[in-house]
Amino acid sequence: MARIRVSVLGPAGLEVDGVPVRLTPLTTRLLVRLVAAEGEPVPVRRLHRDVWAVAGERPHRTGRHRNDVQKRVLELRRALDPAQNGDGARVLRTEQLLATPAPETAYRLVLAPEELDCSEFTHLVHSGLLAPPAAAADRLAAALDLVRGRPLAEAGDEEFALPLIRRLTALRETARRQLIRSRMDLGRHDLALPVAERMAMERPDDRDVAELLGSLRARLRERHGQELLRQPFPGAGDLVVVRGDLFDQEDANLVVGFTDTFDTATERDLVISRESVQGQLVERLFGGERKLLDDRLQAGLKAFTPLRTERPQDKPRGRRVRYPLGTTVSLPVDGRRVFAVAYSRLGNDLVARSAPAELRAGLDALWPAVARYGMYKPVAIPLIGSGLARVVELDRTQLLLMIVESFTAHCRREPATAPELRIVIRPADLERTDLSALGTFLRTSRHDDPGVGTASGTGGGTGAAAVGTGGAGRGDGGAQGRW
Repeated sequence: MARIRVSVLGPAGLEVDGVPVRLTPLTTRLLVRLVAAEGEPVPVRRLHRDVWAVAGERPHRTGRHRNDVQKRVLELRRALDPAQNGDGARVLRTEQLLATPAPETAYRLVLAPEELDCSEFTHLVHSGLLAPPAAAADRLAAALDLVRGRPLAEAGDEEFALPLIRRLTALRETARRQLIRSRMDLGRHDLALPVAERMAMERPDDRDVAELLGSLRARLRERHGQELLRQPFPGAGDLVVVRGDLFDQEDANLVVGFTDTFDTATERDLVISRESVQGQLVERLFGGERKLLDDRLQAGLKAFTPLRTERPQDKPRGRRVRYPLGTTVSLPVDGRRVFAVAYSRLGNDLVARSAPAELRAGLDALWPAVARYGMYKPVAIPLIGSGLARVVELDRTQLLLMIVESFTAHCRREPATAPELRIVIRPADLERTDLSALGTFLRTSRHDDPGVGTASGTGGGTGAAAVGTGGAGRGDGGAQGRW
C-alpha cells in the first residue's frame, strides 16, 4: 500500500511514497473540496458547482457536468495510485446517495489521520492540550510545524471551506497560547517569547495578545535580570553571560580555578587571598570548614600522578606537591559539583602565574570532567585568568573568547556536556569586557568547522579568529505564514 500524504495547511499538495505529485489547478481544487467535506460524501452536482464555481444549474448540461467531475476524479485517483494497486479507489470512493428523489452519485475522500496534515494537526493539538507541560510543548510545537500558511488556500473564502478554515484557525490560536504557557511552566521563557511576538505581530489590535506578550517580557526581565547575553549554539547548548557573583549561581555546577598545588590556606592572605574565588569557596560553600574542602580535594587528587614535590627549604609555605596543569577534581557539594581545575603555577615565591597556552590547556582538560561528572546541569565559570593569577598577555575580552572557544570546540566532539555554559563576570570587570566581540564570534562561528581559531595564541596572545555561521533558536515550532 502506497504512503499517501495530503497537505492543506498552506498551498495544497499531494505526496505518494514521499514523492510530490503535480496536479492540475482544477484537480487540486477538487482535492481541497473533498478535504473540506471532512469525510462526508459530496454529490456530483455540488462538486461541479463548488469546484468549477458555477452559479445555478442547467438541467440540459447535467451530463456534461458529470463528465467534467468524473474526468478530474479519474486524474486524482491516478495521482493517488501511480502503481495501480487499488489505493485510488480506496482513498477516493464512489457512493450512491439514496436520500434524494433519484439515486445520485457522490464521492468521498477517506484518509487516515497520518495521511492528512490537518487531521494530524488536530490530533496533536487536542492531545497536547491535555498533556503535562513537557509533553504538551513537544506536541504543540510538532503541530505548529505542520503549518505552512492559510489552510485550504485554494478555496479562498468559499462557503464550503469556511467551517474547516475557522476551526483550524481557532485551533492554531489555542495551540500557540498553550505552547507559550507550557514553555513558561518549563521555565523556557526564551522559547515562549518568539511565539508571543509572532502572535502580536499578526494581531496588533488584540489586547489579550499584547498583555500576554507584556507579561512574558516582564517575567523574562525578572528571571534574567542579570543576563547580558544568551545565545543558543548548535551542539553546545545555550551560551550565557551574566553580571554577578559566581557563588550566587545556585542552579549550576561551578568551576573554580586553582594553582597546581591546590592550596586553600588564606591566613593573612600569604598563600591564597581571601578575596580570590578559591578563598571564597571555603566560606561560601563549605561553611568556613577548610578541612572539609581539603579532605575532598585530597581524595580526588589520588586519581592523579603528581609532577613533583618541592623541598621545604625551597617552598617553606603552602603545599609542596605539584600536579599537571589541567588536573580537574570533581567535588560534590549539595547535589551539584564544583570543578576545581589547575590552570596556574604557584611559584615558591607564592606568586601565581599562567600563560595563554597553559590556560587553554587547563580549559581543554576541564570540559571532559564536566561531561563525565556534571550530571548534565548548567555549568557556571568566572572570567578565570583575570584575577590574581593574571594572564597578562590577554585582556578580559580575549579571556572570555578563550573560554567560549574551548567549550564549543569540546562540544563539537561531545555535545552532551552541559545544557548551558554560564560565564559570570563581576561588575568591576564588565566595563573592560567587550561583549560585542563574543556576539560576533557566536554569530559567525561554524558548528561543523573543526578549524575554529583560538583566542590565545602563544607568547603574547591575539584575538579570536571568528569564522562561519552560527545557529539560531526556533520560534513557534517552525510555523510560517499567516492565517
